[in-house]
Amino acid sequence: MQAIDKASHCDVKSVLFSMTFLASKTKRGTMSDYHEEPGPSADAPLIPAQRREMILRQLRRQRVLSVSQLTEILKCSHMTVRRDIALLEQEGRAFSVPGGVRIANQLYSEPSHQTKVIAEQEEKQRMAPEAAKLMRSDMTVYLDAGTTTLCLIPYIQSLSGVTVITNDLTIVLALTDSPHVEVIQTGGILDHKNRSFVGGLAAATMNNLVADLAFISASSWDLQHGVTTPSALKIDVKKAVISSSSRNVLLATSSKYGTFGMYRITGLDRFDTIITDAGLTEDAARGIRKLGVELILA
Repeated sequence: MQAIDKASHCDVKSVLFSMTFLASKTKRGTMSDYHEEPGPSADAPLIPAQRREMILRQLRRQRVLSVSQLTEILKCSHMTVRRDIALLEQEGRAFSVPGGVRIANQLYSEPSHQTKVIAEQEEKQRMAPEAAKLMRSDMTVYLDAGTTTLCLIPYIQSLSGVTVITNDLTIVLALTDSPHVEVIQTGGILDHKNRSFVGGLAAATMNNLVADLAFISASSWDLQHGVTTPSALKIDVKKAVISSSSRNVLLATSSKYGTFGMYRITGLDRFDTIITDAGLTEDAARGIRKLGVELILA
């Protein structure tokens, strides 16, 4: 009888131990989503590369995180987090926002011409005179389709002997009443939404022409992906222009920086000059200049 009581006592102790162990595991399992990744321990702090990878893993889940959230996750200072964000931005893998960071966004389609023509007018008007400083009389200039390049028309009209090559229907129409400007339209498939010509025929035209200066527009660009587009039909014509031009200038607003499309056109190092607005972050600007590319902030 005494042996039975002793065995029962041991069984009760085992059950209590098991319940306590399970309760502790359950409690650990209720942590917030921000801490799903194992954090650094006091004995083994993360090295910088590990911290940045952890930031990217968290951003893939949350899309946007504040600096305060990251300091809690990484168990490090605000200054350390901001340094990591700056390096990720220079690599084009994430982008700073006020008070935090967001992951690079993929662009699946472009807005229509009507939408773009009314967007960021002030920024485009500041960029246009900077671009105009690169043009001279008697030049052959390529104007890529876009509402930013459209702002260059008054400056071209003030020059003499300029030849304009373009795949943009609106630009052609804007120069109709300027007989002193010779205009070459690339032809190709009409993109009704963007009022531009794209595809193999437009690319073939550019393969047989040489421009002194090409202004390339972009709906998405960053350091990691370069200039990209969600439209397969735009690839060949943009590549042909870049290959056949003596000087290539990227003309794109900073709001498009940090986004990327499915199709890559070229890296940012392929451009001689990049003209954008002053909204570009310091970290992005530093990364571009490290490529040896002239950067003009309007």
